[in-house]
Amino acid sequence: MRMRDDDATRVYVDQILASAERAAGLTQSLLSFSRKQVINPKNIDLSDAIHKVEKFLSRVIGEDIMLTTALSAEGMMIYADVTQIEQVLMNLATNARDAMPKGGRLMIETGRVMLDDEYVRTHGFGLPGHYAVLTVSDTGEGMDEQTQIKIFDPFFTTKELGRGTGLGLAIIYGIVKQNNGYINVYSEVDKGTTFKIYFPLIMAGAEEVRNTEVPVPVRGGTETILLAEDNDAVRTLTQIILSEFGYRVIEAVDGEEAIKKFFDNQDTIRLLIVDVIMPRKNGRAVYEEVKRARPDVKVLFTSGYPADLIQKEGVLEKGLNFLSKPSSPQALLRMVREVLDQ
Repeated sequence: MRMRDDDATRVYVDQILASAERAAGLTQSLLSFSRKQVINPKNIDLSDAIHKVEKFLSRVIGEDIMLTTALSAEGMMIYADVTQIEQVLMNLATNARDAMPKGGRLMIETGRVMLDDEYVRTHGFGLPGHYAVLTVSDTGEGMDEQTQIKIFDPFFTTKELGRGTGLGLAIIYGIVKQNNGYINVYSEVDKGTTFKIYFPLIMAGAEEVRNTEVPVPVRGGTETILLAEDNDAVRTLTQIILSEFGYRVIEAVDGEEAIKKFFDNQDTIRLLIVDVIMPRKNGRAVYEEVKRARPDVKVLFTSGYPADLIQKEGVLEKGLNFLSKPSSPQALLRMVREVLDQ
């Protein structure tokens, strides 16, 4: 069957948009590395932030890897963007998983340390003062000295073609620097790797500047959600988060599959989480086709692009529910519950 001109044009436009979003995601990663990304720092307890994502980290690393934590009982108040701290933990956990293909152990610890003039002089980084130190260690393959020198360089990767962009550790480096911290690594081949990340502590004398906001509790649900996302890693992580909080998740890897799976399950699906730009049909086109059959269906659009840019380009109109990627597990769960309860 010959493809009509308008069909060919639509496919071509979708391919261009998909390439554009990949480029946007890359640009956002590079912004993190260059420390120009807009952040929302607040006073947060580092140990508390780790505890909140611990179950997600366990799912990310899989059953063959044991996760252990040793979180300090002392106050670990730092001034940082909690979403970025969660991203650091997720990236380090993913790296550790890839370094332990046959299983192993991932250890996360927090503690306090005083960096004095002698430490700064001998280690070549930092400013004297009190710091919260986050230690992430694995029992994986490890790295030689030459690899350790390069690991924070953008696009450097030891993974096989197609398994990584080489931006994961560069992003971590950028986030740490953007939040006024320091990071170093120690590793030996076949003996594992340890990352130590230092954030300036907010001392007891600064208690009056603590945030007084009360965090909104995260609620789950039992509804069925269709998740359409072409990025395998993002889709898997989103599925893990939603499933952990009771939702039933049906996954689709592109627009056409999303439509098929919707009509196969349309009596049970309560919400669509749809990437705005996907292969074989973009998110808006998926929503329009689904809405003709189920006008009451609810949708949450996601994208690596900011909402105002998508609206400006006419890809998505104002007023539709939108969540920018990457987002923290808490932000995702709150938005999902908010849309379902509308």
